[in-house]
Order: sequence, then C-alpha cells, then structure tokens
Amino acid sequence: MKRKSSAECQTMIVHEDIVARVAATLPDEESLIDLGDFFKIFGDTTRIKILHALSISEMCVCDLAVVIGASQSAVSHQLKSLRQASLVKFRREGKTVFYSLKDDHVNQIIKIGLIHIKE
Repeated sequence: MKRKSSAECQTMIVHEDIVARVAATLPDEESLIDLGDFFKIFGDTTRIKILHALSISEMCVCDLAVVIGASQSAVSHQLKSLRQASLVKFRREGKTVFYSLKDDHVNQIIKIGLIHIKE
C-alpha cells in the first residue's frame, strides 16, 4: 500500500466556506490562459536580459546586442515577442529606434522576481 505524503490531508474534509470564498475570486478561464501566456514570455533568458537592460535605460537594438552579448538579429526577434506581449514600446529618432519598457509594471515584475530568487 502506498503511504500518503505528510503534505496530503489524512481525512477528506472540505472547508466549504473557504472553498466558496476562494472560488468566487478566481479569474475567468480566458484571463488565466492570458496570464499563463504572459508569464511564458519571462521564460527566456535573452528576453529577461533585454527587459532588465531596459529597466535601466531606453536603448536601441545595437546597444542591447552589445549589453546582452547577442546578435542584433536575435535581439530584434526577441523585441518583437516583447512588443506583441505589450511589455516594451519604441520610438524613432531619425533612423534609430529606441526601446523602453511599456510601463512601470514591467519594471516591478523584474525587480520583484529578482528579489524573490535571491531569498
């Protein structure tokens, strides 16, 4: 017979008041899917490096490529994903395109993530 882990309930008691309260706060399924997709963007080291760099300063593709040690092509490809996820924005200045974080929420996510992993 398989022994239950100590993290499992030893008896089946449903705390209906807690279940009802928590179930009422769950976002709809579509929002949860979108949230999962949002966090997938953070699953790539190159994209994280780009986001971190942009949390410090607005930068062009050439500068980003040097900072993160990747080709301009690779940086451009990742910036496209980050733009589609509404995490970065850009502006043109002559022939140069400068990228920055879309808003402070992105900066907060990066900072909080770093704090969490360093605990």
